[in-house]
Amino acid sequence: MDKLHEALISIRQILRASDIHAKKLGKVAGLKTSQLLVLQSLVEAGEMTVGDIAAKVNLAQASATALVDRLQSMDLVLRARGDTDKRKVYVRLTGKGREVLGRAPMALHDRFSDRFRNLENWEQSFLIAALQRVAGMMDASDIDVAPLLDHEVLYEKEPDQVDA
Repeated sequence: MDKLHEALISIRQILRASDIHAKKLGKVAGLKTSQLLVLQSLVEAGEMTVGDIAAKVNLAQASATALVDRLQSMDLVLRARGDTDKRKVYVRLTGKGREVLGRAPMALHDRFSDRFRNLENWEQSFLIAALQRVAGMMDASDIDVAPLLDHEVLYEKEPDQVDA
């Protein structure tokens, strides 16, 4: 097998792993990766404003708002005014949200993060450089995306098209 085929196979394997995980997450928990990350963030923090969620999962405020709206319609989160500052609205996990989260498989993003952090600094830098080069070769360097390992589309610049 020549090197070009090896490179293309590796890219396809990465794309396929993302697709397989997304389907499993959808089937087992009825969630998308971005929704899972929001729920996980709420478990860690207890409650957060939508702005806090956006910052935590590295999404635009409009995208985070659309995600929270969707999760609220699924009865997985609820919005409530703050006890001390009534001007702030907090997002909290519901019992159903905790139940769904308990069934969800570990996010592909989290598995990658754990393994990436265990690499030596030089290995991390090498991988970043190689992946950035691949993105450039595929004319994808300027595409604005959230740092999620998923094929899910989140439009940062056009929030009316957010797929939550």
